[in-house]
Parts: sequence; C-alpha cells; structure tokens
Amino acid sequence: MHQSMLEQALTRLEDAARHLQLDQDVLEKLKYPRETTKTRLMIRMDDGSRKSFMAWRCRYDDTRGPTKGGIRFHPDSTMDEVETLAFWMTFKCAVMNLPYGGGKGAVQVDPHLLSKAELERLSRAYMQAFAQIIGPERDIPAPDVYTNAMIMGWMADEYSSIVGKVSPAVITGKPIALGGSLGRDDATARGGFYLLRHLEEQLGVGPGSTVAIQGFGNAGTHMARLLADVGYKIVAVSDSKGAIHARDGLDAAALIEAKRTGSVTKLADGGAVRVIDADALIGVECDLLVPAALEDLIHEGNADTVKARVVIELANGPVTPEADEILGRKGVIILPDILANAGGVTVSYFEWVQNRQGYYWSVGEIHERLKVSMESEGAAIWELARQRGISVRAAAYVHALGRLSDAIEAHGTQQFFTS
Repeated sequence: MHQSMLEQALTRLEDAARHLQLDQDVLEKLKYPRETTKTRLMIRMDDGSRKSFMAWRCRYDDTRGPTKGGIRFHPDSTMDEVETLAFWMTFKCAVMNLPYGGGKGAVQVDPHLLSKAELERLSRAYMQAFAQIIGPERDIPAPDVYTNAMIMGWMADEYSSIVGKVSPAVITGKPIALGGSLGRDDATARGGFYLLRHLEEQLGVGPGSTVAIQGFGNAGTHMARLLADVGYKIVAVSDSKGAIHARDGLDAAALIEAKRTGSVTKLADGGAVRVIDADALIGVECDLLVPAALEDLIHEGNADTVKARVVIELANGPVTPEADEILGRKGVIILPDILANAGGVTVSYFEWVQNRQGYYWSVGEIHERLKVSMESEGAAIWELARQRGISVRAAAYVHALGRLSDAIEAHGTQQFFTS
C-alpha cells in the first residue's frame, strides 16, 4: 500500500520514540497536525477574467510557541505535502531550540505563468484568506519554493492593512527596507556550511574535497560560493534546465553568473565541462553530495548509485526512508534536513526578534549567532549519534523529540491525572 508523504515522515517520529521513554500523550499529540485550513483564492487576471487557486495553511504543533514555516507557490503542491513540511518544521525548530512550533503553507499555482500584477494579487489574496490564522504570536510565514522577499513584503503589508497597524513581525524573509534581517539571503546555505566546517574532521572532508550540488536555486548557489571560497572543488551542478560535470572542477563565480542569465548548462563546452543527465548527478564521483531542491530526490531506485561519502540535505526530505537504509548500509553519512538546512528558520527567528524589539543587528552579529547555534546543536546531535550508535538523522529526531516531549509533558500527562 502506498504511504502518504506524512505517513512516511511519521516513521522518523516512531524510530526516534524507540530511543526515549515517552509518555503516550506525546506521540498522540505529534501524530496529527493541530489544524489545516484549505481554501480557494479567487483573483482577477490581467485579461479581466477570474481564476481560482487552491491554497492551504497548516499549523502542525504549537506546544513550544507560535507556528513557523514557509509559503510555497508550486503547481504540484498538495495538502499532504503541506502537512508533512509542517511536521518537519516542528522538529527543525525543536532541533535548534527555537521557541516555535511548525507550520507551512502553499498555493497550487505555477507562478511563472502569472504576470507581476497577478502575482501580487495572489499574494495579497492569500493573506486575506488566512489573516485569522496568521499573526506575530500565532503563526509566522516565510518564503519557500518560488516565493521571495517581495512576495513576503506584499503579504506583510496586506496583514498590516487588515489589522490596522504596521506589523513587520507577522512574516520573515521580508525585504531589508521593510524590516527584513541582514544575513537572511544566504542563511539556509550558511547554516549548512557552518555545520559542515564544524564536523569536517569527523566526516573526513575539507578544503580540496569534491562536491556535487543538485539544485542551483538560493541554497545551492550560496553553498557553491561558500564552499568554493574555502577551497572545496565543485565538480557537478544541476538546475531545472539540466546538469553539468567537470572532473577538474567548475568555477563558482562563472556558475552563478550562468545561472543568473539562464542556466548552468551554458558553461558546457563539449570538452572538460560536459552536460550530463540531471538524474545522473547523484551518482557522480564526489566526496560531498548536496541535494538543494525538492523532496524525494534520492530513493530506493537510485540510492545505490550514490558515490559520495557525505550527503548534506539543504532541501527538505530529499532522501526517502528506503534510501536512508540503503545509504546507511553503504556507510554514507547524512547530515539531515532538520539540522542541515535549519539556518533559514534560525535567521528567520532572528528577524522576528529584531522586528519585535525594533532594534536591528549587524550582519556580523547575525553570522556569529547562527554559527554558535549550528555548531552547538550539531555537536550535541553528533555526540548523541556516536553514544547511541544511531544515524545522525535518528539522533536529530531524538534530540528534537526530547525537547518536544518535555514541553508536552509539562502540561501534565496521563500519569499525572491518574495518580
């Protein structure tokens, strides 16, 4: 029987629960989303017609604080995907010890087919539909796939109009001029980069190691730049148009420029830099594989082709549970998404704090705070994995579940009420 995305994700919860003495109340609370709202957004198109788009917002769990999570605009979005991403956010916030629960939102739309004016109307319609659910102390969105700072600015402005006061803390990932935080643009990649550098000795990688990056959007682009700056050698990259491979390495600046003006495949020269099948990228000979796009990239059918020794998940859910087992048997170390890409939500938290206090930090302060958070949580999870003889992913879930359990049990459990 085919499992839904959420059912697959919940297997991680069940695995982690085996390593802790948990009250049943904890699992009962975390097995289901707290609330998921579904609606249709009706907007006026430029040609005068009206068109509707399915939209969702899920608040998975708010035991540790207001829910937090991005809004994506994608033609393949579903409620199952939204609830799964909200589940992952719940654990990601707990991993980083942020005072948040997990949330997520989506609109089922291909934004490339909309004009700029239609995109603005859709963004404002989303906030109009969900303004009762969203709020600085209740649910705080952020950008995700195919959404950006400008879209967040429109949504924050719409919310402020609805509540009758300027409310920058309602959304993170905003333009700097509208209360956004310095350091937010590269936060996801930078968090993963700090984690990797801190664990280099244990992982057996470092400057000179070869890297393949799947997905050259925000996270992939910044990761390429950061790794190249300290001497890692990027040998393969893919984007939505295709993939290229160069045994002797690719120039990060040239890759970023090629992507800005179209696609990384523009660098292919028929010689040292050759086009490869996008699906073949994960099987490239390299030390470090960086999945930085969508879910389920590495699955049962292709996990055996992975030659990298280390996988760092900048995307959410790029490795299925079946692929996890295969990679584990091969001795591949995975730095999991709920830790490796948590730099984004951590700097989002910093933005929210700055908005609420009306005092803004320098980019140096942001980077330093992020570095301290990634290193301390990363070291704790690595040590937990070593002590218990479990994978880093399992350790990350155990680490997060311990914090969630403490918060849930603090309200009283069955044992308290029946003793």
